[in-house]
Amino acid sequence: MVALLAPLVLLLALGRPAVSGAQAAEGAAAVPHRRFEYKYSFKGPHLVQADGTVPFWVHTGNAIPSADQIRITTSLKSQKGSVWTKNKSIFQYWEVEVTFRVTGRGRIGADGLAIWFTEEQGLEGPVFGAADKWNGVGIFFDSFDNDAKKNNPGVIVVGNNGKLLYDHQNDGSTQALASCQRDFRNKPYPVRVKITYYQKTLTVLINNGFTPDKEDYEFCAKVDDMVLPSQGYFGISAATGGLADDHDVLSFLTFQLTEPGKEAPTPDAEIPQKDKEKYQEEFEHFQQELDKKKEEFQREHPDVQGQPAADDVFETVSDRELRQIFEGQNRIHLEIKQLNRQLDMILDEQRKYVSAVTEEIAKRGAGFPGQQGQVSQQEIDTVVKTQEEVIRQVKEIRSSVTDALRSISGAQHAGSAGVYETTQHFNDIKEHLHVVKRDIEHLVQRATPSSDKQKCPELPPFPSCLSTMHFFIFVAVQSVLFIGYVMYRSQQEAAAKKFF
Repeated sequence: MVALLAPLVLLLALGRPAVSGAQAAEGAAAVPHRRFEYKYSFKGPHLVQADGTVPFWVHTGNAIPSADQIRITTSLKSQKGSVWTKNKSIFQYWEVEVTFRVTGRGRIGADGLAIWFTEEQGLEGPVFGAADKWNGVGIFFDSFDNDAKKNNPGVIVVGNNGKLLYDHQNDGSTQALASCQRDFRNKPYPVRVKITYYQKTLTVLINNGFTPDKEDYEFCAKVDDMVLPSQGYFGISAATGGLADDHDVLSFLTFQLTEPGKEAPTPDAEIPQKDKEKYQEEFEHFQQELDKKKEEFQREHPDVQGQPAADDVFETVSDRELRQIFEGQNRIHLEIKQLNRQLDMILDEQRKYVSAVTEEIAKRGAGFPGQQGQVSQQEIDTVVKTQEEVIRQVKEIRSSVTDALRSISGAQHAGSAGVYETTQHFNDIKEHLHVVKRDIEHLVQRATPSSDKQKCPELPPFPSCLSTMHFFIFVAVQSVLFIGYVMYRSQQEAAAKKFF
């Protein structure tokens, strides 16, 4: 398979036209600046407020907002509903991402759903639940085939200058600027639409809802040289007829697009100066009221003044992290102290063992005068060298522990800078302990001669309690008993058969 794919990839690479560095830089520079506009967007969860309204949006007709979505119309006949932004957009170019579901029991649904950008709010009307003769653009998701051309469900882009009536009988085909045939009903995943208006070009991309991939868009429609109002309202509407579907909108996200090289307006620039002054006065008024309430509370509850404030009772994230660091350093400090004490005990035991071994070797040399020089030459020198090496390593361990204690003390004052050094010291101590253990075992093996090793006592000979004569007599008795038992069973079975 790899051998077959390699020539194909090479052929595609050779057939694709080369892109120069200037063209690539130009394409990268043409990408507009994208900024999210929360005042023209909504998304669950917690979509609605306590009074049932959606922040910065207004809903009309049969639209029902909930915590996770807005149901524009229910699956009942002759329903209409819509949601619109309360304020006009003040940016020229924009991009919206809409996530919705259209579900129904029948094979055919009606009427459809529309996404709007118009100069005025089309709160109610005959065009998918919104007003006719709009000035702007509408992207229609038409479910019902009115003209019987079998081209529905489909997506249609229709522009209007405020004077045209929508052609329902032909599904807007005579007024459509662009269209594509896509089935958006009863999909396993929500349908996603991305509508971009940038440099007088309107582009519609759609995700059919077959996969959970949110970025799996495909091209649907494009309109060039399209002039839209510089300011307008965003909206989404739906309607049902003789057939009915549930039209649910899960999210409506709006982004402002700014051309490269132009500075994006700051959020403060969108607020008029009069509103800024009003908000500042309200803030100062609320601050004065808060100060008065605090003073009144302190006068009425003088005993509470000595208690710590809430900010002092609860520690911050940085305080908690610092406390955890100090606690960890203290535990490491205690462990190293304990290790230092154990090393001192090991050193004392080693010295005692060296003195005992030396005395034992001296006694053996005195008991065997002919081998005294040989013992001193081969064993005493080896033992002394080994002990010197062990003592040197133990001293190095003690110096390492001392350095680790010094590092820990410095880390407790400076923070967590010595954590790595402490870990390294622990590893060094562990290695030194393994070396000490190995040297002690080697020393024990060298100090104990092979001839002096204790041997397990041999077991005494096991007496024979059964002679040959007794064995044959036992076998004969067992045979007689077995034959007698067989004969007895045969007689019993023969007597039992007489009754059958």
